Amino acid sequence: MSDKTKEINQTAEEAANIGAEKSAEVMEKFEKESRTRVFEQPWLRISVYVLCLLFTLYHLAYASGIRLLQMVNIKHHAIHVGMILMLGFALYPAFKKSSRKKIAWYDWIMIVISIAMPIYVFVRYPVFISTGFEGETIDIIYGTVLIILVLIASWRLSGWALPILSVIFLLYAIFGRQFPGIFMHRGYTWQRVVTYLTTDIYGIYGTSIKVAATYIVLFIIFGEVMNKCGMGQFFNDIANALAGHTKGGPAKVAVLASGFLGSINGSAVANVVTTGAFTIPLMKKTGYSKEFAGAVEATASVGGQLLPPIMGAAAFVMAETLGVKYPVIIKAAVIPALIYYLGIIIQVQMRATKDHLLGIPKDRLPRVKEVFKERGHLLIPIVFLLYMLIFSGNTVIMSAFWTIVVTIVVAQLRPISRMSLKDIGDAFVAGAKSTVSVAMACACVGIIVGVCGLTGFALNVARSIISIGQQSLFLTLLFTMVTCMILGMGLPSIPSYLITATIAAPALVELGQPDIAAHMFCFYFAMFANLTPPVALASFAAAGLSGGSPMKTGWQSVKLALAGFIVPFMFVYNKQLLLEGVTLLSGIQVVVTACAGVLLISAAVEGYLFGKMNIILRVIAGAGAFLLIDSGWVTDLIGLGCLALIILAQKFVFNKGGGESPGPAAAA
Repeated sequence: MSDKTKEINQTAEEAANIGAEKSAEVMEKFEKESRTRVFEQPWLRISVYVLCLLFTLYHLAYASGIRLLQMVNIKHHAIHVGMILMLGFALYPAFKKSSRKKIAWYDWIMIVISIAMPIYVFVRYPVFISTGFEGETIDIIYGTVLIILVLIASWRLSGWALPILSVIFLLYAIFGRQFPGIFMHRGYTWQRVVTYLTTDIYGIYGTSIKVAATYIVLFIIFGEVMNKCGMGQFFNDIANALAGHTKGGPAKVAVLASGFLGSINGSAVANVVTTGAFTIPLMKKTGYSKEFAGAVEATASVGGQLLPPIMGAAAFVMAETLGVKYPVIIKAAVIPALIYYLGIIIQVQMRATKDHLLGIPKDRLPRVKEVFKERGHLLIPIVFLLYMLIFSGNTVIMSAFWTIVVTIVVAQLRPISRMSLKDIGDAFVAGAKSTVSVAMACACVGIIVGVCGLTGFALNVARSIISIGQQSLFLTLLFTMVTCMILGMGLPSIPSYLITATIAAPALVELGQPDIAAHMFCFYFAMFANLTPPVALASFAAAGLSGGSPMKTGWQSVKLALAGFIVPFMFVYNKQLLLEGVTLLSGIQVVVTACAGVLLISAAVEGYLFGKMNIILRVIAGAGAFLLIDSGWVTDLIGLGCLALIILAQKFVFNKGGGESPGPAAAA
């Protein structure tokens, strides 16, 4: 056994035990929602545990269709917001220096007020209906307090960005007459703004909190239950069994495991920490640089939210927003997501071939047959979920509820995944805690979405983007991309999508793009805000694990995800990538040209295909990839011609007589 192999084996053992301490440190640094209180008083610890348990049980009972809990949306949404406010103020201290062992006196006050919020809605709902949501003085006081509570809680859980943006929108709603040009509007009184945002289903209790109180909470609970019974370990093991032994194997393991896990858990930073604690040390020992290792984990983790079937719950949120069925979203999302991951895998393989990087010896890896024998039954809930969503005719909410039940039952089939009542309770509590941060952001997003609806801001932005783009689709796409990435900075995936879909998507729709293409375009670039500096939480978290430079890791992530940056442009110009109106011949064409485009952009970035490429060939590769964005036969043929030219040049010109070092980039 070589020294290099021994070193990799030793690192595999070390990596298996690196998780807890380093992961917790990184999570606390880059994800505010992980900085929860740890109570020293037993009664307080038990009380919060029970509250989290009640939160989960209420939402499961509501999803099950129990008649007693069926109510108008605003009441259910008010209960949801009240509970997440209570948990937010109980679990998250106001400042870094605040005690994390007890609840501050001012937090007790806010908890009590939070309890009063849904009670007020239940008591006043008949008045809301009878007055047409006009609002009386007491309603204005209630609404103002609710808005303040949401802003404070959102600041604690998500940072300053979202509350500041919400305050700006509130000021815009009031002082609309003072804004220039197309952004001017009539302006509204505080009474009108508060009434619209807090006593109706268009603001805080609107669409954004609806998706949190129905879809998001259920799929977060599902993810936590799956994690508790060992699904994360199953994904890691199967990825190692399939790809760990190939060139640069740990990097491919990171891509596969993070993609599988990310589709379920929906949190890029949590995904980075969960799989990166194992894969990043191995990638470094294999020979990848700190920054490249971190970037691989970050790009793969972010991509999980683009990957069907769950897309971190985005598939269901998008279906709700667009008013279409779940299978429509999955059909549209599958090819672009696979192309995104293909781009990462190709670059990983090119880097490994170019730098002669080893994989992990097979005798140190699990076998596929053994992995499926131990934990393969955990795939049953995912298959069941797909059946329920696509073939059974059940609603998403009912499908999610029964999938959680099936997961608990299936986990009991084998000792390795079996859960005790305490394990199930812990998973439910973890689900509640994980929901709080996302749901709180959704409540805050409701302020922004509500103001957009009240003032017509989204339509004004759409017209502004189109005006700047001078009616050019390509320029409009560029400006929409920038808008989405700015709006998505530092936000969880679902709130980020809801904001970008509200503000930026109308610009593409006005230029004649189908709703689903416009929303998918915005969703992709809202996700990429987690990768791109200056605010790149997933990349920075990965750098925290790898020890690399955060900014360099961020820019390396951009290079790795470059194919993903091109894919949204491709499916806007070629709707067949979204499987719309596709025939067999056109489907083959679009997949082949898309894969060729990804290969070319990867070669241009890495400077390698079958050997090292000089600057001329890299420019040709970049130009070919750009040409393959358009779906026309002429541009496709020229783009494919560029690929053929590069292959011929490498084989017969530049590598002739011992030039650049050859090596098949496409073989493991």
